[in-house]
Amino acid sequence: QVQLVESGGGSVQAGGSLRLSCAASTYTYSNYCMGWFRQAPGKEREEVAAFRSDGRISFAGSVKGRFTISKDNAKKTLYLQMSSLKPEDTAMYYCAADPCGSRWYPAYVRYWGQGTQVTVSS
Repeated sequence: QVQLVESGGGSVQAGGSLRLSCAASTYTYSNYCMGWFRQAPGKEREEVAAFRSDGRISFAGSVKGRFTISKDNAKKTLYLQMSSLKPEDTAMYYCAADPCGSRWYPAYVRYWGQGTQVTVSS
């Protein structure tokens, strides 16, 4: 069973930091590639960062150098460390999972968490 539960969102001033967590079921963590997407009001859902099937990590250009993705195998948890936050980072952030090797686009990713809101004020 695929389960993804996010936590860690909140409100922060520009320049601040937040860490998002995504707790996954054992099956999900062991069998799927995982990553983060976000969706701002009135905008399409976009990839933020992900562990890809070929072992590399992908980042959106807008967050590269400011965000870090990591995972804790013992806790079966995915993290997104966000630093130097900007108002344009304000969005609902979603943890996502899909079989490795599949197309990693919002329209094709099959499994989503409930989302956690991040609000950055100027």
